[in-house]
Amino acid sequence: MGFLGISFQSRQTLNSNIIIMNPFFLLSLLLYLPCCNSLHTITQNQPLKDGDVLVSQGRATFALGFFSPQNSQTRYLGIWFNNISQQTVVWVANRDTPLNTTSGLLSINNHGNLVLHDRNPLWSSNLSLPSISTNASAKLLDTGNLVLTINNNNSDQVLWQSFDYPGNTYLPYMKLGFDRKTGLNRFLTSWKSRNDPGTGNATYRMDRTGLLPQLFLYTNNAPLMRVGPWTGLRLSGAAEMTQDFIFSFFFIDDSNEVSSIYRVNDPNLLSISVLEETGYLRRLVWQAHEGKWFELWNGPREECDHYRRCGSNSICNPYHEETFLCECLPGFEPKSEREWYLKDGSSGCVRKANVSTCRSGEGFVELALVKAPDTSKASVDLGLSMEECRDTCLRDCSCAAYTSANQSSNTGCITWHGDMEDTRKFSQVGQTLFLRVDALELAKYSKHYNDHASLGKKKMALILALSISFFMFLVVTILVYFFKVRKQVGRRRNHKHSSFRIHVEENLQNFDNTKDSDLPLLFDLISITSATHNFSPTNKLGQGGFGSVYK
Repeated sequence: MGFLGISFQSRQTLNSNIIIMNPFFLLSLLLYLPCCNSLHTITQNQPLKDGDVLVSQGRATFALGFFSPQNSQTRYLGIWFNNISQQTVVWVANRDTPLNTTSGLLSINNHGNLVLHDRNPLWSSNLSLPSISTNASAKLLDTGNLVLTINNNNSDQVLWQSFDYPGNTYLPYMKLGFDRKTGLNRFLTSWKSRNDPGTGNATYRMDRTGLLPQLFLYTNNAPLMRVGPWTGLRLSGAAEMTQDFIFSFFFIDDSNEVSSIYRVNDPNLLSISVLEETGYLRRLVWQAHEGKWFELWNGPREECDHYRRCGSNSICNPYHEETFLCECLPGFEPKSEREWYLKDGSSGCVRKANVSTCRSGEGFVELALVKAPDTSKASVDLGLSMEECRDTCLRDCSCAAYTSANQSSNTGCITWHGDMEDTRKFSQVGQTLFLRVDALELAKYSKHYNDHASLGKKKMALILALSISFFMFLVVTILVYFFKVRKQVGRRRNHKHSSFRIHVEENLQNFDNTKDSDLPLLFDLISITSATHNFSPTNKLGQGGFGSVYK
């Protein structure tokens, strides 16, 4: 018996909702309901039996209960998403000790331990408690974390939690890493197969070799992919890891612990990272409208993601895959020319012969947008600036390269003093590695840089000249158009003025013809006052724009 699924289909007829149900499904549901119980807490008096479900508090996002994988009759105690259509188990308690019957029971014993048993105990929280506890209880949080607590002085103390023992699924707010005080190591382990939750051969865990902890993907205990140390912005091997509107990432490295954690910024978004049995890690988000998980990222994605794909002292460049993705670092040459010719870079590169990088005019070549080499054997000083880091590396003839420990503040110093492993190129984000080279190599790269800089200046000059030419052409075009329009307007005005001048001349000529008549041309004020009866309103003919007109 797997998950209990309930499906309703609604049809609207005559403004009323009609629920249509399969009668056989209804009968099976009625038969099932008496043995199914939804719980919120497990206590010593209230165990969880097969058929019961412990629902997470809050939004009921998760559920704890017994299930059977597809094409299997064995029973497991696990946690799954409660409100989505696709069966997605995120944690299994008895992954290596399945039940063969449906009589399993999860209870809290007299010592306060969670115990899964049939006839015999199959799994427990395995706590060593100093005394008998009668007030312990277990509940499922809405993060998917099953917690066992004990009430002391009206406050709950967490005794055990499932987040400390992850399976193959990395949930938001779950820590991966090492507790330096308790020695607890939290890491992912794959299933044996898609339908077998047993412990598989792939792990995703924190490697604490060296001074900078790094996350690795392993298959059969061999490194598959180095996800890298925290750079202040992201894990160095995860270029897609960005602080965006979906996720926020955190890395803790202090005296108490070293751990990685992430959260989903939108509480309505469901997200998981699943370690598959093949060793590939996939980050997924739930698409409710399509009813399936959508992949955001997986790794290893490219050939260059595989650990030491090109051997020592080399850089893997996936953007040169059409030729050969392996390149020796500046100042190095293939250890085996024949293998390199056959596009086998596994033997890596060695320093070029008969060159000196110790007080012989050597310097550093800048390699941008890279995943810096494996830090397992690197030296770290978090108190140095980048200038101090350069000087420290330059004074030490064994120092092969350096970079910053924190990209966000460009501080801290990481130096390599031997072979450099697992360096790769990125296209948009990455670290800047400063590589020690001999004087001849430095001059070659300086010339290469100067040539590129000169070419860049020439390009900029050409762009500037073309821009100025286009601007001048635009200005001249506008001026020509302006003067042309102005000339046409002037012609129209001249035509109007000519017509007006002819009309005035005709009027003046008519006026001159009246000079010899008996009508006076000028009148004094007394005559006008007398003629208008002292500007009497009865003599007023009207009002014009220039004043009153009188008879």
